[in-house]
Amino acid sequence: MRRLLNGLALLLVAQPALAQDSYATLPGTETLPEGVVQVSPLVPTMGEHWADPATLPLGPIYCVHRGKIVCLEFMIAQQEFTEGQSWPALAGMHGLPPVNHTRIGFEPAGHEGFEVPHYDIHMYFLSPAEVAQIQPE
Repeated sequence: MRRLLNGLALLLVAQPALAQDSYATLPGTETLPEGVVQVSPLVPTMGEHWADPATLPLGPIYCVHRGKIVCLEFMIAQQEFTEGQSWPALAGMHGLPPVNHTRIGFEPAGHEGFEVPHYDIHMYFLSPAEVAQIQPE
């Protein structure tokens, strides 16, 4: 039992270091494609939003935290799904790490920047636990 408790304590102490290592492997804002600019301040669990205004509202939108790209976001209108539209190859830039997990959220009234009913699709390069820590400092 003592060995188990010591192992859990070590894991809890090491967790911030693991998160820092995850960030170390992510590309920074200096690698963003030409024309991409910051379009929002930090949003909890997402980071700052960066995009090429010419590609909005679809995106890609790059979620940035601590200067690192933590996810890609795409916004797709509900009407486009209803009409049967397809997106065979949603893509961001080259050199992004593998996706850790994806969240798809429905925005029934839209939100600032895209005021129609739509789906926000976030493809994260960090674990859900690390994403939960993306908060204003």
